[in-house]
Amino acid sequence: MKLVVGTRNAHKIAELTEILTPALGALDLVPAQGEAPEEDATTFYENALIKARAAFADSGHPTIADDSGIEVRALGGQPGVRSARYAASGLDEDNTALLLKNLEGVEDRQAEFVCAAAYVTARGEYVIERRWEGTIAHAPSGGGGFGYDPIFLPEGSAVSAAEMSPAEKNSVSHRGQAFLALAELIATLPTE
Repeated sequence: MKLVVGTRNAHKIAELTEILTPALGALDLVPAQGEAPEEDATTFYENALIKARAAFADSGHPTIADDSGIEVRALGGQPGVRSARYAASGLDEDNTALLLKNLEGVEDRQAEFVCAAAYVTARGEYVIERRWEGTIAHAPSGGGGFGYDPIFLPEGSAVSAAEMSPAEKNSVSHRGQAFLALAELIATLPTE
């Protein structure tokens, strides 16, 4: 099955391959080639659709995309849809450092990773959203994952998301759960 992925993020494409292959079988995930659309919506749901629609319009092939990020309760849900662009540089290390700085002295460190996974075809549009609850650590730990993984402590876990194996993380994460549910839906739909 060939799917265009509304991203050029190699980490995300690798993670999606691991998540989707067991449910959909052999996959050919192709990065979007067109110009990246402006993600100017206020929700993960809407931004996921913006990316999937743009990649579908450019390629003409069934497309998946997601918008994901982290919401911190003490910061009123920030960084939210701006998670990837929280710091001026947009680099993972800078985003993480800014979040930790903004939480200095804050006791309530409750947070949720959020993922909206979209699937767009000529036959319709579908979006599934999932959340992964946890807390923000006081310092990064672990070398796996990407983004905020080194400072996210999943609920019930003694290690950060960056210390989990890819298989362990994908089985419980926001992205893993959203795309697994989306894969199950795709498997029931007629092929293009």
